[in-house]
Amino acid sequence: MKRYSSITMPAPSWYEWKTDMTRTVDMSQFDFKLPQERIALFPAGQRSGSRLLTMNRADGRLSHTIFSALGSFFNEGDVLVLNNTKVIPARLFGRKAEGGKKIELFLLEEEEGETYRVLARPARNLNAGDRIAFGNGRLIGEVISATGENGEANKKRVRFYAEGDCYRAIRECGSVPLPPYIKRPVIPLDRERYQTVYAEKDGAVAAPTAGLHFTTRLLDEIAKGGVRIVYLTLHVGYGTFKPVTGREIASGRLEAERLEIPDDTAQVINRARRDKKRIIAVGTTTVRALESAAYRDPDGAGYLVSPSQGRTGLFIYPPYEFKVVDGLVTNFHLPRSSLFMLVCAFAGTEAMQRAYQEAITRGYRFYSYGDAMYIV
Repeated sequence: MKRYSSITMPAPSWYEWKTDMTRTVDMSQFDFKLPQERIALFPAGQRSGSRLLTMNRADGRLSHTIFSALGSFFNEGDVLVLNNTKVIPARLFGRKAEGGKKIELFLLEEEEGETYRVLARPARNLNAGDRIAFGNGRLIGEVISATGENGEANKKRVRFYAEGDCYRAIRECGSVPLPPYIKRPVIPLDRERYQTVYAEKDGAVAAPTAGLHFTTRLLDEIAKGGVRIVYLTLHVGYGTFKPVTGREIASGRLEAERLEIPDDTAQVINRARRDKKRIIAVGTTTVRALESAAYRDPDGAGYLVSPSQGRTGLFIYPPYEFKVVDGLVTNFHLPRSSLFMLVCAFAGTEAMQRAYQEAITRGYRFYSYGDAMYIV
């Protein structure tokens, strides 16, 4: 059965991929035990001061350094691809207009006209027409639909209203959507550090965390070494935190996320591909975007990348033939997650398990605010 990634582009450029609806996967191979103290609850003192574990896929060799040394692993002509999505303050705490009951909304995705799909808590008795006030009434949310597309009671559609700029009111009333495993209150530092320095396009509800280690200075140093730096956008959705289920395994798809690969980004990547230069992706989100837009070069240069705008639900897990990406900068991911499955597909499951055990033994910090890996 053949399927296509749901990217809007001319039909000849679609990347064709197969799924096996009967396929099962032993999820235990993607499991590991992580001591609670290895979960980073706060960012490192300096962005590029995080530790960096490097892995050579050819021989499995591991080495240890700091993130600021990343540029020394690149070659002139390499292309570094980053995801410039910007995290929105997706958590809103308010009170129901009638009765004053506390309500939390988590913005999942903007649809149109200041209307969002949201998760609501508590969701029971929150019906169409109900209004919720945030920021002492500066921002008002009205429930448009009381259930999600598949009838989920905790998912709603909410239209927001405000005096003046509604988006500004959401930014000022909203809170940073830290991942659920960071069990502490949000602090002012999170507004800065749970965001990449090159974040530009609003739309993510989770940070592309591999990019959190970069500073403007480090990017400048890398560029001076002859590395081309380009950007795409994939708005990270709430699904990034969801455990993988049998449905995703059977369908070969994840919850779709919005992406955009500009024409100039595709041109730089394709020129490098034809010149046999390496494409280094920063983060699993960047990998998914590039692999979703891959198509076979009719002139025989392997796979190229099409300029794209749309959505992708591409689910990468072993075995998978990578079409575009040659190297990966990534954080340490949760067990049994689609993110860990992707890096296992890239470097080999046994090799990644060994690398993670070494990182645990050596005291690396894990997850969003944790340390990083460079796999090549």
